[in-house]
Amino acid sequence: MKSIIRCCFPARLCKLTFKHRFVSNVEQDGQALAVTQQGRNAYFVELKKEQSKGSQQSVTVWYSGIPREAKNAPWDGGFSWKDDGNGQPFIATSCQGLGASVWWPCKDHAYDEPDSQAISVTVPTTLTNVSNGRLRGVRDHGDGTHTFDWFVANPINNYGVNVNIAPYTHFADTFQGEKGLLTLDFYVLPQNLEKAKVQFQQAKLTIRAFEHWFGPYPFYEDGYKLVEVPYLGMEHQSSVTYGNRYMNGYLGRDLSGTGWGLKWDFIIIHESGHEWFANNITYRDIADMWVHESFTNYSEGLYTEFHFGKEAGAEYIRGTRAGIENRQPIVGIYGVNSKGSGDMYPKGGNMLHTIRQIVDDDEKWRSILRGLNRDFYHQTVYGSQIEAYIIRQSGKIWKRFLNSTCAIPKSRFWSIR
Repeated sequence: MKSIIRCCFPARLCKLTFKHRFVSNVEQDGQALAVTQQGRNAYFVELKKEQSKGSQQSVTVWYSGIPREAKNAPWDGGFSWKDDGNGQPFIATSCQGLGASVWWPCKDHAYDEPDSQAISVTVPTTLTNVSNGRLRGVRDHGDGTHTFDWFVANPINNYGVNVNIAPYTHFADTFQGEKGLLTLDFYVLPQNLEKAKVQFQQAKLTIRAFEHWFGPYPFYEDGYKLVEVPYLGMEHQSSVTYGNRYMNGYLGRDLSGTGWGLKWDFIIIHESGHEWFANNITYRDIADMWVHESFTNYSEGLYTEFHFGKEAGAEYIRGTRAGIENRQPIVGIYGVNSKGSGDMYPKGGNMLHTIRQIVDDDEKWRSILRGLNRDFYHQTVYGSQIEAYIIRQSGKIWKRFLNSTCAIPKSRFWSIR
């Protein structure tokens, strides 16, 4: 296989990460480049010419191997190789925790996002590939295969890139949002089309609620997609993946125990909430994964409030407290690919709910949530930056809750027992 990687920095040495696979050749401008492998995963490429700052250059990487199979997608990811129930392939990628380099060579670090990305995938003509961004075209090769060319017009994190392959059927809709007309595209297995047409109506309700609380959907240029996959679901940017079996709740279960969680489809709401907190505002280090999960857990209650009333939303959030374990801090260890505990979900969401009560001004609180997505638009951040923003915009002293500063990335947010 071949990947084209842009070099957007004035360096003579490019580092690529590609776990347990083989890189055979790297070229720039048709010239072979020296490649040195260090350990099992890291490849260092020596560039022959100066890379001018601000210019766009490309490096072509030839690689091969058998992609890692996901053991328990999406938590332990890679490729999911499944059957659609009718003897056809049903394939998808997911790689948040262990990194995108399990299936393609890349600069595998969350702090560095390309400003745009082209994705081309070749499959048999009986199958469809769905990836991030917009479909620019399909090229038929006359040999029983065709190539789908997708393009992402916005910055995108490595783990948010995805490949989904199946005999998909497609239907579409539009949403009149804060930035104009947003396209909604849905890709599902043919046998699930009628169920999807009903269940996926919740996509509009989701975007309407989250635009109210968080501001405009962050990727109008790339559109919004829901794509059926053979695992539960994941927040891939502009290509949200779905496997909740077309039922409300979390596989039919209400995580809050209040009944409100059965009023909506958990995967549609939660994974779409990540378009704002994960894909728009992205952690620079997985130790700050709470920036993604605490706010998105909280978004479930905000969705409930928007559609069913303020007390319903509060009751849902309070109900999720049963899942708090208080065994380990929510923030992980920096610099070693270490995320915090699962309490980043219910405990983080409830702490945000608590701060809202102390602010005691719903419009100010909403302005803080929208301001986060405006002022950190398409940025990678440390948790300490988010904490400092909340302190500054709320006008409150949060030493009991926010035990860090913006100056250094040593956040210990929500770690109080």
